[in-house]
Amino acid sequence: MPDETAAATEHANRVRDMFATIAARYDLANHLLSGNFDKRWRRIVVDRLRGSLPAKEVSILDVACGTGDLSLMLSEISGARIVGTDFCRPMLEIARHKAAKGGVPLPLVEGDALNLPFRSGSFDGVAIAFGLRNLASAEIGLKELRRVLRPGGKAAVLEFSRPVTPLFRQLFQWYFTRLLPLFGGLLSGCQGAYEYLPASVSKFADQQQLASLMQRVGFVEVEYQNLTGGVAAIHLGQRPV
Repeated sequence: MPDETAAATEHANRVRDMFATIAARYDLANHLLSGNFDKRWRRIVVDRLRGSLPAKEVSILDVACGTGDLSLMLSEISGARIVGTDFCRPMLEIARHKAAKGGVPLPLVEGDALNLPFRSGSFDGVAIAFGLRNLASAEIGLKELRRVLRPGGKAAVLEFSRPVTPLFRQLFQWYFTRLLPLFGGLLSGCQGAYEYLPASVSKFADQQQLASLMQRVGFVEVEYQNLTGGVAAIHLGQRPV
């Protein structure tokens, strides 16, 4: 157990430092390298949560919120109170600046996704976009998402996944592993961060494996939607009533 704890701490520190290094150019690099598909994918997350939560005042937690793109989109849901949390302070500072510039009331809390600083059953909805695979334990991360949800609450996980068509999968892999690290490094000044990206995706669960993991930690009514041919996927699950 001590060895596992030390390894998890080392992993978290390495990921935190990496995101701190690229924070200033993170949004620009992501939008350019994805052809702005990342914005469209986040918009679908917002639409899916809006359609699955009750038509009343709700509270939604954005875990691993980074520079706040998803949090700001979620704030457009009528009557919703949004809270963002991330363990990388430079990313949170950018999110805070963007919220202030847009006049959006957005509480931002520095915290670890594996030990969220919120009481159990605090939120009607919870979302995490491109953050779950960065955790030392996706299973513990999902358990934390479930814990902070109220009974009947919904979780939305947006993450890179596996393209479903063989030819498209090959083309995407070529771009993802060859071109993206090169251009990502030029845009961000840290090629290692964009070499880490495809490496982390290759080790992460595919669509069905992630759905099974969500069920295993206690989510029900688990479903997923492929985006852009499976380059990314949205997984939805509910905390049992």
